[in-house]
Amino acid sequence: MILSTPVVTSQDILLKLCHSVSHILSRTTSTAITHAGMVQTITRTCLKPDLGCFSIFDGGFSGLVVINFSSSSAIEIYRAYMMQMGMPESDLAFSHTQDEVANVMGELMNQIIGDFTNKVSQELQSSISQSQPKMLTISKEITLSVDTNLTEAVSRRVAFKTEGNHSFYLEFAMDKTEFISLNTIKDDKEQDPDKLLEVHGTQKVEAREQVKVTNNQSSTKVDEADALLNSLGL
Repeated sequence: MILSTPVVTSQDILLKLCHSVSHILSRTTSTAITHAGMVQTITRTCLKPDLGCFSIFDGGFSGLVVINFSSSSAIEIYRAYMMQMGMPESDLAFSHTQDEVANVMGELMNQIIGDFTNKVSQELQSSISQSQPKMLTISKEITLSVDTNLTEAVSRRVAFKTEGNHSFYLEFAMDKTEFISLNTIKDDKEQDPDKLLEVHGTQKVEAREQVKVTNNQSSTKVDEADALLNSLGL
């Protein structure tokens, strides 16, 4: 069966990253973290107040991931994560400027990028490496660029919301690239070697049983013929 050749574009890779953000943050905080259905085209990636985190990746393709948290979204995610880990609420930080908050958000960013690189490795069969995520508490906008020559760079921004309705933003810059599958021909049914051996063995057993039945029937017919001849005195 001939299949149309699947093509994975930069937009598809961005969607994988968005899924990693939602999946990791939702799982680690036991809250609902969702992303918008619309993607915004931007001309540059920036760290923005109040808490900005970034990581650079390289390998099969190069790029930059930035997540900008408002103070309210950062505190909500931090507190939900720590309480999920069993920390009492009274022991938790209350300001996004505290080092503990930045450390936790940096660890969550590391898990997000790790999940993303695993998806890229498994689904696109391409390997990328990441830098250690950096988390900064900032009061004004800082423009970031990737320390790599990107060919036809693609930059996008996606909005996310926490369960408490606080917003944060993912900014993403990478090579404009496509992954094209070479597996354009596929058998109607994939053959399992173990299944084939099992079926073949079963068929051989059935064939042997059929031979036994046939031989028995033949012997019976010969015996009946002999008995008839004897009764006639022949």
